[in-house]
Amino acid sequence: MSGIRTDLTGQVAIVTGSTSGIGAAMAEALAENGAHVVLNGLGDATETEALRARIAADHGVEVRYHGANMLKPDEIADLVNSTVAEFGRLDILMNNAGIQNVAPVDEFPEAKWDAIIGINLSSVFHAAKAALPHMKKAGRGRIVNLASAHGLVASPFKSAYVAAKHGVMGFTKTLALEVAEQGITCNAICPGYVKTPLVENQIADTAKARGISEEEVVRDVMLAAQPTKKFVTYEELAGALLYIVSDAGANMNGSWISVDGGWTAK
Repeated sequence: MSGIRTDLTGQVAIVTGSTSGIGAAMAEALAENGAHVVLNGLGDATETEALRARIAADHGVEVRYHGANMLKPDEIADLVNSTVAEFGRLDILMNNAGIQNVAPVDEFPEAKWDAIIGINLSSVFHAAKAALPHMKKAGRGRIVNLASAHGLVASPFKSAYVAAKHGVMGFTKTLALEVAEQGITCNAICPGYVKTPLVENQIADTAKARGISEEEVVRDVMLAAQPTKKFVTYEELAGALLYIVSDAGANMNGSWISVDGGWTAK
């Protein structure tokens, strides 16, 4: 049996929410393996341009940026359609954009609920809907949704996030069944806790919600869920992504890879 390689040379990928954290790491992993990448996010313009230029220079691929707001379906459609207009194809869509808020249900701000459902769940639908005609025409495509361990299990004080990520898992399965005979796959990655800027912000919020110290949040709340007692790394998530989008992952469909240190094994 010949060795498995992940050669994405000439392919085109969109990664939503990719100006920092997991999204930026996933975009760079795709670029490192030869894919042209379109970044997306609402980060600082100077920092975003520096990231775009560095990834392009380091890996010799084309890297673009599109500032689509993931709460606006027309902007999401433009992200997809402008990518295809420029590159002539779309091979990989990674739905990564996400936000979080931590509060009890009876104190959960309604605007925060709507935003979390909109960005973490509805944007996945809108992006996939826009991408599918192009992928169907090409007879091939990979849609990867960043779900979460919270797409499989729940935790208190995260009602909107847990609801959204469970929705992402259901959407992933449904879409996979619809396109199974058209050369397109749809799968999810379910990380445990990764020390992203989003998680860093959660530490203080969770401490407030639970009435404990930030050190106790990390030890007794976050990493208590992960039997390895270690944060998941960007490199570990990139390995899962590269498998799914490679030829080796062609028959993985409607499924997920849990990268959570054993959290959901319990």
